[in-house]
Amino acid sequence: MKNILVVVDMQNDFIDGALGTKEAVSIVENVKSKIENFEGEIIFTRDTHESDYLTTQEGRNLPVEHCICGSFGWEIRSELTGIREGTVIDKPTFGSRVLAELLYEKHKKEGIGEITLIGLCTDICVISNALVIKAFLPEVKITVDASCCAGVTPESHQNALAAMKMCQINIA
Repeated sequence: MKNILVVVDMQNDFIDGALGTKEAVSIVENVKSKIENFEGEIIFTRDTHESDYLTTQEGRNLPVEHCICGSFGWEIRSELTGIREGTVIDKPTFGSRVLAELLYEKHKKEGIGEITLIGLCTDICVISNALVIKAFLPEVKITVDASCCAGVTPESHQNALAAMKMCQINIA
């Protein structure tokens, strides 16, 4: 059985761009090291919006343009690209059904030992994807590496980790 590392939305806009935080900047080296040393398959997700973002429900609730397809802010952080080959999944919302379905199919064909999630933001896209994956693969071990995640705030990061732990997602 293979292990899979899901690198969630490690994009410029979430690190030091439109929605960046010092906490996000501080995990880049941890994420790089995790990717370099991970034994298994790598999948990246990329938050992807179009130029009409501000007219969407998300845009009306979070009126900060970010991760507009093709922009610098949409790109995965340069320090993290080219380290290892990996699938990239563009997702228009917090959690990705496409990611969960891909993992489900991989598990049916090859078996998955463990899925580890890292990235941004713990309290929005990491938790959303962890819970969607858990719904599709309830018997597969799912782990979130807290040292490779950052939330919108340190408090919301901790709250998200606690919520995932209650849903039987391992926190490392």
